[in-house]
Amino acid sequence: MELLHLADAAQELGVSYPTLKQWIYHGKIHSVKTAGGHHRIPRTEVDRVLFATGRKAATSAPPKPRRSQNASQSGLEHLISGRNQLVGRIRALEVVGLLAKVTLDVGGQFVTAIITRDACRDLDLKVGETAAALIKATEVMIVRPVAARK
Repeated sequence: MELLHLADAAQELGVSYPTLKQWIYHGKIHSVKTAGGHHRIPRTEVDRVLFATGRKAATSAPPKPRRSQNASQSGLEHLISGRNQLVGRIRALEVVGLLAKVTLDVGGQFVTAIITRDACRDLDLKVGETAAALIKATEVMIVRPVAARK
């Protein structure tokens, strides 16, 4: 599990260090304490927050994320009935003919889905960005929030 220093996580999320500390204290983001008592943010938490807000990793300060009643929700609850969503970062994308092979890194585990080339283009999938694998029976679908496609 990749753990980020608070300053690095805050920069990627596009918020200040004090804001990130408040998110930790209020349970809006999960942290892991080191043996020395310092907080570290798992990469999966950064990806979850970015996905829930429909944003990409920040290079400048974007607007603050909208508040959610349940911090563990991915942000798609009002758009789709499936709840088995694994949020991760796109590690590989291979487009061959009519199909695209998408590999997500979900907390160090890899989930691969075969989708159409058109779906890959419509979702504007790119290596390094966040996406979610929606698990339904034996099918895996790739989901991106509408705001991330702009």
